[in-house]
Amino acid sequence: MGWLEGRFEESVITTTLEQAVNWARESSMWPMTFGLACCAIEMMATGASRYDIDRFGAGAFRATPRQADLMIVAGTVNFKMASRVRRLYNQMPDPKFVIAMGACTCGGGPYYKYGYNVVKGVDLVVPVDVYVPGCPPRPEALLEGLMRIQDKVRAMKSFTKGQPIELPVPARTGYVQLPEEISDPDPVKALEKANAFDKQQKEKATPAKA
Repeated sequence: MGWLEGRFEESVITTTLEQAVNWARESSMWPMTFGLACCAIEMMATGASRYDIDRFGAGAFRATPRQADLMIVAGTVNFKMASRVRRLYNQMPDPKFVIAMGACTCGGGPYYKYGYNVVKGVDLVVPVDVYVPGCPPRPEALLEGLMRIQDKVRAMKSFTKGQPIELPVPARTGYVQLPEEISDPDPVKALEKANAFDKQQKEKATPAKA
């Protein structure tokens, strides 16, 4: 049933309770004040006057996860930060949604091969609803991701997060793909090779004396 079906007279519209609740949810999407790296600068620009994310009802950035229903993971996620990201996600009330913003968040980005401390995709930590690729993505791209979240909210059924839109879920282990210079089946030899490689790289980075 559409919004304008069953219109009897002026200012009287009949609809379903589910559609009304979904409309309210998609029009008041509150993101969490949460930035990890350089992508957070683009997220701040999205909330500023030039792009004005408040046009979509998502301008109320909340400083606590208990008042937010949208987590925009903007930036590189390190393994040390992964547990904090998960804790914040668990503290958010249902239904909650996640936008992975930036190449580092989506799949490790330029740190995929040599970034041993970088999580190879935040989907290994929290379930992601929309991916916004780019390094960094433009504010228009983040607004597009927000609109795709609103599409999901509009299609929700039975007041749950069940999505009728079937999306492929990435299935992978997420183990770090180490380069040949520091990889070895024996952990002791791998540590020795890693230390030697690190020492070699530091020597190369030392500025030459004039």
